[in-house]
Amino acid sequence: MNEQELEKQLARNEFQPIYFLYGEEPFLVERAGRLIMDKGVDPAMRDFNLNIYYGGDCRGTEILDTAQTLPMFAERRVVVVRQADKLPAATQEGLLSYLANPCPETCLLFLAAKPDLRRKFFAELKKRPGSLEFKKLYENRLTPFITAEAAGHGKKIESSGAELLAFLVGNNLQELVSQVEKASLYVGNRPAITLEDVRSIVSQSKSFSAFELARFLGEKNLSRAMGTLQAMLQNGEEAPMILGALSSHFRRIWRIRELADRKLPPAEIGAQLKISSYFLGEQLSQAKRYPVGELRDLFERFFRCDLAVKTGAAAATVLQGLLYETCTGGRER
Repeated sequence: MNEQELEKQLARNEFQPIYFLYGEEPFLVERAGRLIMDKGVDPAMRDFNLNIYYGGDCRGTEILDTAQTLPMFAERRVVVVRQADKLPAATQEGLLSYLANPCPETCLLFLAAKPDLRRKFFAELKKRPGSLEFKKLYENRLTPFITAEAAGHGKKIESSGAELLAFLVGNNLQELVSQVEKASLYVGNRPAITLEDVRSIVSQSKSFSAFELARFLGEKNLSRAMGTLQAMLQNGEEAPMILGALSSHFRRIWRIRELADRKLPPAEIGAQLKISSYFLGEQLSQAKRYPVGELRDLFERFFRCDLAVKTGAAAATVLQGLLYETCTGGRER
């Protein structure tokens, strides 16, 4: 079973007597668990028919007794065991018999982050039809995730907009979901979320400001870089964060430059470095402005700036000097 199949089953009011949701994406585990709770119990009857336990703080007899108690004035009872991977071995052993013969009026939901699937209890849970693992979403799966989230709001999102959002936010799924929701509200009745809509939504975020600063520095656009830096400092951004973002960006530019110097075609460079097609052309253009020797000098500047800031130098002065030296090579304009 996958997440889409789970949603379809619940929409048809079809519930498994036992669910086991686990994996490295706690946001997705929690969201699926919340969906089961919301669909499984009428909000007006939750005080009577929704029971929540925590694996490290409950006894197996509590879970068993509650799971075998008929629901009150409702179709089903939902019993949730959070942090199920912390259930003591004796409790796991005591629950095995219930897995073989669950109460049909109860939906017993186990939520776990890193269960030991070698243990008999979790191995048996994994065999159940209500078992669902949420694996870590890596970069290549973020854009489809964003597209699906937008579709859930009745919107299409331009691929470039989804790629920009994935690039800026990374695999913080809760933040991605929040940004897609903001974008959906921002466009109102329009059916599509454009790249410019995404830029408008994230323009005040720290990650977007750092992204813009790195881009302007990569283009050696001194005036735009200085303006962005001033805005970031006025908004309370700290020098170590700014230097870290610039270092991360130019490490990628350095790798692009090395591969380009080896005459690799752009598509292969993008594939090797996992750079989306939307950003590849822009970053290739930046790499052409920075020979390897100049990049080496730039990273020496990063180191000196970091040391200067940490030893009490004025952050604004240090960073402005960094931008000027990088964009002009230290020469008078």
